[in-house]
Amino acid sequence: MELKVVQIEKPEDMNVVLGMSHFIKTVEDVHEALVTAVPGIKFGFAFCESSGPRLVRLTGTDDELIEIAKKNALNVAAGHFFILTLGNVFPINILRALQSVQEIVRIFCATANPVQVILAETEQGRGVLGVVDGLSTLGVETEKDVKERMAFLRKIGYKLG
Repeated sequence: MELKVVQIEKPEDMNVVLGMSHFIKTVEDVHEALVTAVPGIKFGFAFCESSGPRLVRLTGTDDELIEIAKKNALNVAAGHFFILTLGNVFPINILRALQSVQEIVRIFCATANPVQVILAETEQGRGVLGVVDGLSTLGVETEKDVKERMAFLRKIGYKLG
């Protein structure tokens, strides 16, 4: 067995969701869940099929986002792995809808941070062991940091007052 690290290649501020599913029907069901949850959503979705023709299956509403998802799925190339690239929404806007898709068995992360996928490669293929989401923690927030966090949430409309 060999361990590998694959960097997810994306614009710095782009949010992605990485996960695992179990069936080719995922592609249509994710598309339906997302466009129903957020009318006008811009996204790209790529799913690595792990049997039969073993293709990357694609869907989305934005060609550039689909291309980014496709490129990353091919780089990871692990069975049943998926990547969702988001344009005009944040993960918080679609995670419940995504989690309701019956075929999805795991979500590894939902982030705009730099992301690395940790893979194990055997003679059979590749499997995702986990992800590295962002950078290492540097300390504990102070009272000033708490105030800044609360002010930020209000500024972007996630808290009132």
